[in-house]
Amino acid sequence: MENRTYFCIHGNHERRPESLATYHSDVWHGGAVYIEDEYSNLIFAQDGEVFDLEGLQTLVLGGAYSVDKWYRLQSGYHWFEDEQIPEQRRKSILKNVKQLGKVDLVLSHTCPYQWQPFDLFLSGIDQNSVDNSTEHWLAEVERNLDYRYWLFGHFHDDRLINDKSQMLFKNVIDLEFLKE
Repeated sequence: MENRTYFCIHGNHERRPESLATYHSDVWHGGAVYIEDEYSNLIFAQDGEVFDLEGLQTLVLGGAYSVDKWYRLQSGYHWFEDEQIPEQRRKSILKNVKQLGKVDLVLSHTCPYQWQPFDLFLSGIDQNSVDNSTEHWLAEVERNLDYRYWLFGHFHDDRLINDKSQMLFKNVIDLEFLKE
């Protein structure tokens, strides 16, 4: 396993690599990434970049809000203010998306607002306290992008959302159908 490369998408509950001094920017498969020299097989995608992954033009959009933010802060656990894509970067990415044309695949941590699995929301969380600006922004990205398929995680379940999108947690899928 020592020869494996892990392509990582930023989620929530973690600090963005660009805010850590040990990471530097590089180019990998046509897109900008963050790499830490000591662990060079762990590659973090920069949000909004398009990568050529086995012939699939793949747009990556990381980050999400931690719905347990207040619990984490009260309990002394980490919470990172930069877990979501900053607003200025969102605007820049959306502008690029509108010019992008078409991609084969979108990989995001959370999903566009209209795909949210409300039945999986934690019952003890006041939804009025949740910042869902990333999901609303992703809905705008989704409306302005021609894509063939969209994969996301975040909600800890496996579901087919529609004929062009899927939530993954434990399942692994074969993307060969996108290469046809």
